[in-house]
Amino acid sequence: MENMFTDEYFMKLALKEAQKACDEGEIPVGAVIVCNNTVIGKGYNLTEMLNDVTAHAEMQAITAAANYLGAKYLNECTLYVTLEPCVMCGGALFWSQIGKVVYGASDEKRGFLQAGNKLHPKTEIIKGVLENDCSVLLKDFFKELR
Repeated sequence: MENMFTDEYFMKLALKEAQKACDEGEIPVGAVIVCNNTVIGKGYNLTEMLNDVTAHAEMQAITAAANYLGAKYLNECTLYVTLEPCVMCGGALFWSQIGKVVYGASDEKRGFLQAGNKLHPKTEIIKGVLENDCSVLLKDFFKELR
């Protein structure tokens, strides 16, 4: 039997979170954190609503996952996020010791890889999962703003 819990499956859940952000006028980035094929944390950008520059989707998901586990380390977990994490989120992911980061669209201007990979040395990185879907959501959002 084929495993339905693929990177694409979980990225689609992150895209649903990104759509929530879009519907609320936030930059459409969504994230889910998965452990043993179970979503244990999720979030979307809330920077405008909370008037907080740190309220990125990844930060919301990290906090939710740590609360779920009752622990600060996420070394057995995978983050799925629609946009390459920024340097701030990369730092939080470093400190959480996340096991794997899977993202959709690259961020050529603010992505953590632009500053050099600052994740934990054991963290696996997979890029480009459902990249087109993730990119289109962002591009359409910014097109509407102009």
